Amino acid sequence: MKKELIVFRHGHRIVRDYRVTSHCCLVARALGANRIIICGARDESVERSVADVNKRWGGQFGIEFIEDWKKELKELKKKKFKLVHLTMYGLPVQKVGKKLQKLGKIVAIIGSQKVEREIYELADFNVSVTQQPHSEIAALAVFLDRLQNGKELAKKFGGAKIRVVPSKKGKNVVNLK
Repeated sequence: MKKELIVFRHGHRIVRDYRVTSHCCLVARALGANRIIICGARDESVERSVADVNKRWGGQFGIEFIEDWKKELKELKKKKFKLVHLTMYGLPVQKVGKKLQKLGKIVAIIGSQKVEREIYELADFNVSVTQQPHSEIAALAVFLDRLQNGKELAKKFGGAKIRVVPSKKGKNVVNLK
């Protein structure tokens, strides 16, 4: 079954969150998500970064900015997506991972600011990768890997202009076009 994976970044403040949000986009893209929805201030520099990565490295990873997180999450639920809130307070990913792997449409919710109680209640699953303070970027990476059993690590990106050739030492990047 082909999965539809969306990352939902709850909260983005221009200047303060640019780097972390950009890294959330890179991790989501590289590890198999189809797109990211960012609830917060529209940031054209993040949009440009994602477009540039898609252009050079291939793929069609999407990015969208929205204002009303509650409305968007409720709409996604209506479309039969399961909402998986990544939080250190949730059930351990190693205990619910097999159940989540069977789902076809998933929204992984990651925060940047204090998450409202309503998100915990709206989520179909509150999942943790550890019960210790950590980064939403790390949580997202571990979650996406567990969800796909590592298969995303071999993903090919169509339309790439460059690609890395693995090497024991140094960097080897080849131009494809």
